[in-house]
Amino acid sequence: MFKPGTALSALLALALAGCASDSRTKGARVPDWEADEPVTTVAEPPAIAPPPGSPPPAPGPASTNTHFTETWVPLERWCKSNGLSAPVRLTLSRAAAYEIKTVKSSFILHPGSQVGYCDGLEVRLGFAPQMINNQAFVHHLDLEKTVEPLLASPPLALLRTNPIIVIDPGHGGENAGTKSVLGERYEKEFTLDWALRLERLLATNGWQVFLTRSNDSNPSIPTRVAFAQEHCADLFLSLHFNSAAPAEGQAGLETYCLTPAGLPSTLTRGYGDDPGVVFPNNAFDAQNLQFALQVHRALLQVNSARDRGIRHARFPGVLRGQQRPAILIEGGYLSNPVEARRIAEPAYRQKLAEAVAQALEGFKD
Repeated sequence: MFKPGTALSALLALALAGCASDSRTKGARVPDWEADEPVTTVAEPPAIAPPPGSPPPAPGPASTNTHFTETWVPLERWCKSNGLSAPVRLTLSRAAAYEIKTVKSSFILHPGSQVGYCDGLEVRLGFAPQMINNQAFVHHLDLEKTVEPLLASPPLALLRTNPIIVIDPGHGGENAGTKSVLGERYEKEFTLDWALRLERLLATNGWQVFLTRSNDSNPSIPTRVAFAQEHCADLFLSLHFNSAAPAEGQAGLETYCLTPAGLPSTLTRGYGDDPGVVFPNNAFDAQNLQFALQVHRALLQVNSARDRGIRHARFPGVLRGQQRPAILIEGGYLSNPVEARRIAEPAYRQKLAEAVAQALEGFKD
């Protein structure tokens, strides 16, 4: 029987108990949260990894527990085995869609699409659900690593009165990050200001807050990771702003978690994406996703609900080595004139900080 929150609490308790550089030119599009190994290709691959080439196997015998050994699982059987109501087929459009509901949450899956929706928020799956014999089948890793954690209740909770968070303002120094389309201002300035505003808010609310940088410096990626470990952080949050330059039309918010082992990444940026590799932060796959959902939801209230989804990436070195729940936020596009204008306003960055602070209050014990 699926018991929401049990496995997540155990993993978080383990995290608490266990706690005892690259160079860029200004305005470069590639972010500083990439892996340490060199780029193998310069072309950016498709944002969504393709589904497997072979169709799902025929349904196997009914399982007596929630651990399914087959790759593809009938959604209706999974719901029944986890004590949930049967998925509801929606008739909102001509394409098939299925909704899984709990008392507090819902998750909508679209066969043939890797885009799902948790309580209306876009969440990227590793593989597109399939239809076989008029039944919806979902990859077992998407059920285990995405659907189940997001439907779990209660969500991620910290097991201490004064939790510790490390905030990582992206870029710094000669690594200026992306350039605003509006003029000679760069990502590094805006991420630091956002972090400092958030630091003040969280400190007022009882958090112990540490910044990987508090000035115009550029700590290496290993240094940023080690900093969180040295301070026994409960959470790690890396702040960035996005770019699609020279295109100006792209806009919206993206939140990233490390890709769970066995799943393809939503984004690779030309790096290798070996699903067989397991990184330290993969021990927190479920908590990462819950962390991302809470923060992403709050930020969407600020940026007018321009939702580009909660996504997975395997190459961000700033996340891979973390031994705690960790996410990376792309808080808008500096290549988009409308968003760049907002990001340049101190009042808007204050709203971004307030949204994150509000979301994080839900994680305190």
